[in-house]
Amino acid sequence: MMPFSTSSNMHGGTWRRCLPLWLLCLSLSQTACSMDNDMPRNQIPELFHPHRTEFTCKHELTTAPPLDPQAEAWYQEALALDTPDLWKDDRNWPRIIELYTKAAERKHWKAMNNLATLYQTGVWGLRDSNKVLVARNARAAIALTEDAMRMGVPLAYAVMGNYYADGFVVKRDATAAWAFWQKAADMGSSYAQFTLGRSLNAVLERDEPERDRWNNEVIGLKMLECAFAQGNGDAAEALGIEYDVIQNNKPRALLYLHEGVKFGSAGSANALFVEFEQIGGLAPDGIDESRSRRYRVFGKALEHNPDLRFPNLDKVLPLPPAKLPQWNGKPEDLLNAAKPVMPVPAPPAATPGANLSGRAHIPQGWVLPKEAMPLAAETSDGRQVSSQYEGTAVRFTGYWLPQLLSPRTQAHLLWNQDQAPQQYAQGDLFEDLRTGLIPADGRIMWHYMGMPQQLALPALAAQVRSGLWRIASANPAAMTLCDGADPCPQSGIWQPTIPAEHPLKSLVNWRWRQSAVLQGQRFPEPDKDWLVDVASDMVTWQLVEAG
Repeated sequence: MMPFSTSSNMHGGTWRRCLPLWLLCLSLSQTACSMDNDMPRNQIPELFHPHRTEFTCKHELTTAPPLDPQAEAWYQEALALDTPDLWKDDRNWPRIIELYTKAAERKHWKAMNNLATLYQTGVWGLRDSNKVLVARNARAAIALTEDAMRMGVPLAYAVMGNYYADGFVVKRDATAAWAFWQKAADMGSSYAQFTLGRSLNAVLERDEPERDRWNNEVIGLKMLECAFAQGNGDAAEALGIEYDVIQNNKPRALLYLHEGVKFGSAGSANALFVEFEQIGGLAPDGIDESRSRRYRVFGKALEHNPDLRFPNLDKVLPLPPAKLPQWNGKPEDLLNAAKPVMPVPAPPAATPGANLSGRAHIPQGWVLPKEAMPLAAETSDGRQVSSQYEGTAVRFTGYWLPQLLSPRTQAHLLWNQDQAPQQYAQGDLFEDLRTGLIPADGRIMWHYMGMPQQLALPALAAQVRSGLWRIASANPAAMTLCDGADPCPQSGIWQPTIPAEHPLKSLVNWRWRQSAVLQGQRFPEPDKDWLVDVASDMVTWQLVEAG
């Protein structure tokens, strides 16, 4: 409830304190009580029911509001700046907050969540633990979360569950926390699905044996599989443990943990690091130190940066019985090879003058300015830039355009049109261009066009600049497309796509679904390998990088 004044001269506050809550709310009609009850934090969902018998899998990316492209660009830029490769003290926190705020204003729910998290926890320096880099702001944090809840974002309901579990802003209440997590899981939050799925599988909750009374393995497994379908690495790790410990299905456990590494699960990578160096582990052929060593590299990288994803892991670390490819022992080469791949950017279009020779040549990527300004060193005497007649000495270094002074005929206009700016240095004499002209055509005037300026190069995607993605070593010579039901026609890294109108496109048409496939092998089958209800023949695979 909002606080009420105890002063008798402020809206009758004294007598209102004595009324029952329901009568007090009636007396305030359009007031604090109704406003307070309408706040999403106070609308506790249906209480958690661990022994439920039904669960319908929904996916967050298909139920949450679509992301504005410009807001997504700001969001990715903020992620790139908030990199673990820099000390917290060295990150540009004002810019990070600015970018998240701009994206949040456009209702980018991922940015809203990240910004709320920063405001909830705050950020302190490492060199000076008393230095506040991002101040806590509880009111802003919960406002962002509740705004996202009003938008129908599943993750926001899961975060509200965290608030109740931690006693952040709201009173600590485990019952409310589990109710919000259940609501979020039913709405499609992979985080909540993992949280509940793991808890409903009592064997996985080895650190909390009292939860055995919650055991509901059937529904817990469905929730974990639903989270796995969304690329949740924690769910992949939990499923790996499930099939290893409970189901005694080691091949399937190995597959889940291997996929977990692709999804960014350090736990999955470290588990396989151990399994491949011990007898009786998940390694099909016994101890395999080479594979164990490679999984350890991925585990360390993910411990350092949980945002990394390795969809092309099979390029450098395929599962047995495939033979391991050569590796030079450098961790960065192993990691880069497995990252999502972005096609080589198309070469820029030719700039004016790039295809000309002699004085008319202007280097590719350089263009003449809209406003012609001579070099500062050549204008120190205050001379003004003016056009010059043919045969005179060039007053300023730069490009000059020849034009007939008084064009009168169509031939004169065409002559002028055919001319290109030409480069001269101060003191040079303009060349004689009168070949083909007669005295009656008039004089030639040279007009100063300035010095070329370099165009800004197209910005690489923030994910490339931050090291989350890499650029392909070379684009394929021709666009190679393949039906997902056919064998792979060429070894390399392939990108899957399903039609834009398909409801599950957001779970397939993304770089973390890429796959390194060898010629003659089958492509991943979405329904079997990803637990995504899409038939193989619905998927078109495009070669991104041959190899």
